Amino acid sequence: MDFAPRKSTGPTRGVGGLPSLPNTDIDIDGAGAYIAGINRHHGASVEASDHRTMTWLNEQENIHSPSKPDNATDRFMFNSPKRVLVSGFFDSLDPGHIVFLETAASFGELHVVVGRDENATILGRDKTTFSEKSRVLRVRALRCVTSAAVALGTGRLDFKENIALIKPNIMCVASDSGSGDDKRQLCTDLGLTFLELPKTPASQFRAREPGDNTLTDLSMPPYRVCLSGGWLDQPWVSKYCAGPVITFQIHPNRRFNLRSGMATSTRERWKSIWHQKLFRKDKLESAKLLFGYENPPGTKYVAGSQDAIGLTHPGINRLFYEGKYWPESIDSIVDDETCDWLENSIHLVEMEERPAGYDPLLEQNLTPEGVKRLSEAGQACWEAIQERNIEKLGAALTKTHRSWAEILPLTTSDDIDAFLKSYTDRDGCFGALTSGCGGGYALVVSDRIVPESFKVVIKRTLAPSPQELTAANT
Repeated sequence: MDFAPRKSTGPTRGVGGLPSLPNTDIDIDGAGAYIAGINRHHGASVEASDHRTMTWLNEQENIHSPSKPDNATDRFMFNSPKRVLVSGFFDSLDPGHIVFLETAASFGELHVVVGRDENATILGRDKTTFSEKSRVLRVRALRCVTSAAVALGTGRLDFKENIALIKPNIMCVASDSGSGDDKRQLCTDLGLTFLELPKTPASQFRAREPGDNTLTDLSMPPYRVCLSGGWLDQPWVSKYCAGPVITFQIHPNRRFNLRSGMATSTRERWKSIWHQKLFRKDKLESAKLLFGYENPPGTKYVAGSQDAIGLTHPGINRLFYEGKYWPESIDSIVDDETCDWLENSIHLVEMEERPAGYDPLLEQNLTPEGVKRLSEAGQACWEAIQERNIEKLGAALTKTHRSWAEILPLTTSDDIDAFLKSYTDRDGCFGALTSGCGGGYALVVSDRIVPESFKVVIKRTLAPSPQELTAANT
């Protein structure tokens, strides 16, 4: 099997790889300057129509304020640590747009730049149905949007002048926007994080019944990455030696391959019931419900619970198993400093999916000594994350891979070993592991740019249900 890296189409980061994004607090004076700049550019007519923006500044709409009742605060707080920029015409604000904006808002406070009427003609588009003023007001009315304003420029990068005023950390684009390359290059030049979010096709939305305001997007659940200790969530492994499995949850800003160890089969199960009112604010209960749904009575091969827990628990998680399907304890890390550090340290390189019919359990060599080494690798991985020690992290991933090869030899192959070694032999690379048995993605630990790799973004808050998203916008 050829394990040459595939060309990545995933999100890229700024100059020098993935910079650590600092926490930033919004500057009200700067926000006032932003609005003033828009008014100077477009004249008093925009100022007169910009009542909601001035309300936002004067009354701190969508900002936690001592003068506001507690129930007025929510996850879209204006003092979010990062600012996210989105641009577009938004002439037809359909459910796909709303899902895209909600997803973008999950990365931080969302600022939307709306294309000017004249720019549609300049770009050869059809004339907009709604005026720029109307489109700004419609976008700004969405609760997930912190601010919305007309673009200060024209052309494909009509938002460029707005960047200096908003000072974003991240820019999000839809994968079908047609301007991703231009925006990606601009973000690289300015040192901004560039995220290309997958398109939500029309087929993902079911027809609505009268009175049903439910958003029916099926692409919202996050993904899960197993970083170390995999297989300990199976009782027939952890009975030899208790130990931890380390996972982290990532934003769905790209579509990961099936059969690649990314919990995609469990995620597909989750998507089939995503619109039921089951997965709300109790992440532990959500994980138990998902685990039970995937493993009904009579299941011959029980899927490990690390998938269900990893998909429902934000941040970085340590799941400690001791001879049972469910862990004895779950510990989580969600602070920005540690999550940013791990994002910077892990690089994913696409490999081939594991082949159909592949069974890693046909050959087993389970011993207390071998499983103990796997357990030690998982614990070392957790300690490395807590200490933010990249060399220790890399060593833990490499030890995990070797432990897999020892207790379940078919989880790897000579081709996979050679592929990982081609990265671990490089300067600045401290270790590597596959995302799942038989291939999928190589998880490379390095403090340098890794060719053909892409970055992932750790999700640090609970994913809202579509019902909650819709309720927030009605």
